[in-house]
Amino acid sequence: MHKKTVSRLRRARRARMHIRNLGAARLSVHRTSQHIYAQVVASDGSRTLASASTVEKDLRGQVGSAGNQDAARLIGRTIAERAKAAGVEEVAFDRSGFAYHGRIKALADAAREGGLKF
Repeated sequence: MHKKTVSRLRRARRARMHIRNLGAARLSVHRTSQHIYAQVVASDGSRTLASASTVEKDLRGQVGSAGNQDAARLIGRTIAERAKAAGVEEVAFDRSGFAYHGRIKALADAAREGGLKF
């Protein structure tokens, strides 16, 4: 693995340990150059309560390019709707070691606008 990837995973592990101590459901985000993924994981980490990503057929048709901030905003709104439908309103944001900037920030802001509290 590249040093950059190892550093990101180390940051992610450190944040997840903190979130585990909080005992809150976790909004986990992962991004690649082409797609963005989000899922709400139960506080004990045993199951996924809601998920959304740009690889889903119905969401892929709504965005031109899946690797931009517009797509991230769509995923943020979608994950907020699905989480609320699953009965989750308060989460801890897990950015998976990625910088809180660009697409990650756009997804977080859209999820907050959608009604998730974090």
